[in-house]
Amino acid sequence: MQTGKLIYVIEDDKDVCTLVQSTLEEHGYEVCVFNTGADAKRELKRRQPDLCIVDLVLPDIGGLTLVQDIWKLSRVGIFILTGLGGSADRVLGLEIGADDYITKPFEPRELVARINSYFRRISKTIDGITAVSEGTAHFMGRTFDPGTLSVTDDAGNVESHSAKEAGLLFVFLRSPNQVISRDQLLNLANPNDLASSDRRVDICISRIRKKIADDPKNPTIIKTIYGAGYLLACKVNWSN
Repeated sequence: MQTGKLIYVIEDDKDVCTLVQSTLEEHGYEVCVFNTGADAKRELKRRQPDLCIVDLVLPDIGGLTLVQDIWKLSRVGIFILTGLGGSADRVLGLEIGADDYITKPFEPRELVARINSYFRRISKTIDGITAVSEGTAHFMGRTFDPGTLSVTDDAGNVESHSAKEAGLLFVFLRSPNQVISRDQLLNLANPNDLASSDRRVDICISRIRKKIADDPKNPTIIKTIYGAGYLLACKVNWSN
C-alpha cells in the first residue's frame, strides 16, 4: 500500500526511530528520520513533508520551540511524541500548533491509526469546504480562500491555516452572526486523548483569533457567548 504521504520523525532515541519508521513504512508511508531539530529544519527548507512527529526532548532544541519553528517554515501536520505526559504539556503543545499528542510508551498500531485518522480528517475537511464553497469570503478587511486555506488582509499579509482551523473558520463564515455551540464544533476539533473536548475547541479558536488579528483576550470578531458557544460578529460577503 502506497499512501503518497511523507512523514518526518524528529527523535533522538534510535530504538524509537526504528520502531516508528518500520511501522509507518509497513503501512505505506515514506519516512525520513532526524536525530536533531537542526537537521530537520534544514531539510524542511528543501522538502516539505505531510506530517512531522516531534519528540519534546531533543539534544539541541526544545520540542515545543521546534514545533513553533516548524510552523514558521511550513504549515504541516504535527504530532508530539514524548515521555512527558502531563496535561499542561499537552495543552501547551496543542496551543502552539500540534495536531495530536502521543505519550511513550505507545502502541504502534495506535500511532498508525491516529495518523490515518489525521489524514482522513484533512481530506474530509478540504473536500467538504470545496464542495459547498461559494468562492472566497470577505470579512472585516480580510479574505478567506478555501482553495489555499489562507486568510489575506488588506495589506497583503497572508496567514495559512491548518485544515482543522480552516474547517472551523469556514463554519463561522458560512453562518455569520449566529451562535454556534461547542457541540456543533467538536467533530471538527476532533478531541482524542485531551481530557476536555471543550478545551480542544477553545485552543483551536484561540489560534484562529490570533491569525485574523482578533485579540484572544478581548475578541471582537469571534465572540464567546458564555453558556452557548461562539459567534462571528461581522458581515461576510462571498464572491467567485
